[in-house]
Amino acid sequence: MTVRPAELDAPLVARPRTATEPGVGARGRRFLSRAAAPVLIHAFLVAMVIFALFPIFFVLQAAFRPGQSLYSLSLSLWPDHPTWDNFTYIWTQQPFPTWLRNSLAIAIGTMICGLIGSATGAYAIARFRFAGKKITLITLLAIQAFPSVLALIPIYIILKTVGLVGSPFGLMLAYVAGALVFSTWNLKGYFDTIPRELDEAALIDGCTVTQAFVRIILPLSLPALAVTALLMFLTSWNEWVMAQTLLLNEDAYTVPVGLWGLASNYRIPWGYFAAGSLIVSIPVMVLFLGLQRYFRSGLTVGGVKG
Repeated sequence: MTVRPAELDAPLVARPRTATEPGVGARGRRFLSRAAAPVLIHAFLVAMVIFALFPIFFVLQAAFRPGQSLYSLSLSLWPDHPTWDNFTYIWTQQPFPTWLRNSLAIAIGTMICGLIGSATGAYAIARFRFAGKKITLITLLAIQAFPSVLALIPIYIILKTVGLVGSPFGLMLAYVAGALVFSTWNLKGYFDTIPRELDEAALIDGCTVTQAFVRIILPLSLPALAVTALLMFLTSWNEWVMAQTLLLNEDAYTVPVGLWGLASNYRIPWGYFAAGSLIVSIPVMVLFLGLQRYFRSGLTVGGVKG
């Protein structure tokens, strides 16, 4: 006869969980937290997108709103009767095309001249040894500590001495002088990341210093050159204080100065401002989209074949 163990006759009792075993509630809370995290992240991103795009939408609705008000008393998001009157007025009743042409000429000239000056200067500082190199770097860094507005009076005196006050060319020179410091530092830091062996290999293969700079360094520096070109364009495109001081003739006005002249002591034409802002944003978007492919292409141009 087999003896039945006493443990088998005992009632079933739930085994107590240890401290390291999660319960059903803990597993449920963990599942809910994992499921809620993507929802919260997407909700935050959507809120940030709305926060970033709402000013653009606000300017857009003000440009198409009849009259010169930013918004209606009913706080409607879109005007009940949108119109092109603001665009038509500034384009046909004001010399806006002339202002736009002046702004484009000055901004493109500033961008080209600034790129040439800053790229050559940055390459010289990054690659060559010369007397006063350290003092030059310290001076450039010290100039960055002062706002460019402080140089307005000296620039005005210099341009008046050479007879360039009121000339778009004189304003372009002022913009180039102000943008060279930051652009030189920006490109110098990028040139320092390019190995010197590439320059030396090009010199051994028979290139001159200029040829090595143009054929080797510049193609590798396309991302930095694209960013520098965009920043120089924006600096001269949006600037108002220096342009208002140095430009004396209405035919030489840039867009910011021309739009500022539409305001008076009795009213502010918000509709004209909004319409002009939308028009002047088009060249900036075109330039950004055109330079966007260069932001990464310079990183893929290597010095080794294969």
